[in-house]
Formats: sequence, C-alpha cells, structure tokens
Amino acid sequence: MGIVRSVLRAFTWWDGQTLNTQFWTWRKGVGVGEDDQGNRFYETRDGKRRWVIFNGEAEASRVSPDWHGWLHHTFSEPPTKAALPHKAWEKPHRENLTGTAAAYAPTGSIRRADPAARADYEAWQPE
Repeated sequence: MGIVRSVLRAFTWWDGQTLNTQFWTWRKGVGVGEDDQGNRFYETRDGKRRWVIFNGEAEASRVSPDWHGWLHHTFSEPPTKAALPHKAWEKPHRENLTGTAAAYAPTGSIRRADPAARADYEAWQPE
C-alpha cells in the first residue's frame, strides 16, 4: 500500500501535498503556524512567497479570514504573532458548504425534507 500512496501523492493535489510540494516546503519553507483545522502555513525565508498545506481536502474556503489575509500579503504578521481584533457580532469561520447536503436551503425550498406550503404562489396550469 505504501507504493500506491507514494504514486498517488506524486500526481494528486486535492488530498494533501504532492511530493514536489513536500520537497519545496522542506527545502525553502519556514513554518509560520497552524490553524484550528490543522492546516499548516509556510513562507520562504525571504518572506516573498506564502502557502498552505491543507490537512485533508484542499479546499480554499477552509482557510479562515485571518490566515487568508496573511497568505495574500494583506497583513505582514501571521495571526499567531498578531491576532486580529474580532467584533462581538462576528460568527466563527465556516467552510463553503455549497453543493453539499449541508448547504443552506431557505424555507419553501424543494431541497428541504419538509418544504413549506406556500399560500402566496399558485402554479400555472395550461388550459
């Protein structure tokens, strides 16, 4: 099973890092921090490049706004060194659930198990 996993890591990027990314990170990367989902963040020694190694599926919406700002050079200091102030009304970060069974479905949506009866709508029937 070890050889199959190694071959898959050489060609797949959506479930963790590839061998080339691992080698680049080992050679040039400096660990900066880790978020609550286990994603690890790195930068080059000169600070010009920044990247993330996902813990599991590589999905960009799994990066919190704090780390996203650091990755895109909006903030010079990572959230581990200079945490951003958060307002009381801010909700915790959630990944994008669009296209999954957990996606939001408003009242009356046909995707809900129990769609609400709609008195404000009358379906057109041909004569």
